[in-house]
Amino acid sequence: MLSVVKNKIIWVTGAGSGIGQAAARALSAQGATVILSGRRKDRLQALAAELTGDIRIEPVDIADQQAVFAVADRILSEFGKINILVHSAGLNVTERSWQDITVKNWDEVINVNLNGAFYCAQSVLPGMREQADGLIINISSWAGKYVSRVSGGAYSAAKHALNAMTESINQENCQFGIRACAICPGEVATEILDKRPVPVSQEDRAKMVQAEDLGDLIVHVCRTPAHVCLNEITISPTWNRGYIGR
Repeated sequence: MLSVVKNKIIWVTGAGSGIGQAAARALSAQGATVILSGRRKDRLQALAAELTGDIRIEPVDIADQQAVFAVADRILSEFGKINILVHSAGLNVTERSWQDITVKNWDEVINVNLNGAFYCAQSVLPGMREQADGLIINISSWAGKYVSRVSGGAYSAAKHALNAMTESINQENCQFGIRACAICPGEVATEILDKRPVPVSQEDRAKMVQAEDLGDLIVHVCRTPAHVCLNEITISPTWNRGYIGR
């Protein structure tokens, strides 16, 4: 029997847009208490206003270690636990090829996509060990499984490392009832496509996986019984531009 999401304390990062926003909508509809985090407070406020149930906002730049741990501490202080972390915050840069990327842009991609994921996981793991229960869902990427010139070296490196980090969480924490899942989407029609060096048409975006599809998948992972770990999930558009040379 599937466990229920209702009344779970779920922290969603990257909730201001894209997959994180879709996850927050889907989880709140299931009755979860959802804490929304992201860099843009106005977007979090707008999302919170449209959702039902117990919704809180905690603006944060996940590349800021102290700020991330402070948010986790505030959630634990108010609710006494964090059942689930959905880590969806991430970014890419337009100048992403080796001949174009700068050290500053490389550091930005790594700091957000990898270091930020580490800070979030590390901030919740002690409490999850103490309560002998917890689920961490890291939104990785197709580029975390297959090195992609389209995604660029920094993004591919960060997402490959994120997959390895996710599995290492399982290796060292499964005995505490903690599970971690890396979701690896192919192209998803979200704002991150706006950073592509080659613009993506609306016609192509309509054929991609949609953010709402990931929201539904995240709910499924959250409802999986505690004795089952979905270590890694790969999801892609049926009409896969990488397969057909687009």
